[in-house]
Amino acid sequence: MESLPKPLQRVARNLARLPGLGPKSALRIAFFLLNMPREEVEELILSIGDLRQSLFICERCGSLSDSNPCGICSDPQRDSTTLCIVPDWDSLLTMEQMGIYKGRYLVLGGLLAPLEGMNSPQLNLEKLKAILLEGEVKELILALGATRESEMTETFIREMVRGEFPHISLTRLAQGIPVGVELKYVDKETLKQSLTYRQSLT
Repeated sequence: MESLPKPLQRVARNLARLPGLGPKSALRIAFFLLNMPREEVEELILSIGDLRQSLFICERCGSLSDSNPCGICSDPQRDSTTLCIVPDWDSLLTMEQMGIYKGRYLVLGGLLAPLEGMNSPQLNLEKLKAILLEGEVKELILALGATRESEMTETFIREMVRGEFPHISLTRLAQGIPVGVELKYVDKETLKQSLTYRQSLT
């Protein structure tokens, strides 16, 4: 790497910081960029800059969007009596791609993982309480996956909701999801069955 021109080294080093890319893969991409037409590279640079400037965190559900509130939260056709809790934006996207859930969402912003420093104050729990206090939600769907962290988070939310909002029905995705798998990696057919046959937690 040290024998390469410094601009190429810099690009490769920056690319290697992306998840899933090691130094060799980063260098291959850097070479690929070097061989792309200048206009395409400039378009890529502009699109990355625009990504940071044009995307918002929806004030309602916490998902990424190019509008605030997002298209889902501002859609009057969505069922406001069901709220699906997902750990991250990737999981929301996975749920939406199925095309069968027509309620609203809340992105939790992660899962409880005390050993990794992820505790309840860092999650979107105050936003969850605010939404539930509005009185529209009748069913809360916990779509958190099947990892140890998701089970811990589910238990925490379940106890909170049962204590403060006992009238709200709590459900979780059916257990077709393999243990240890994050929601965003579940195949769509398994996820569809898990949502359709979700289980009551009350």
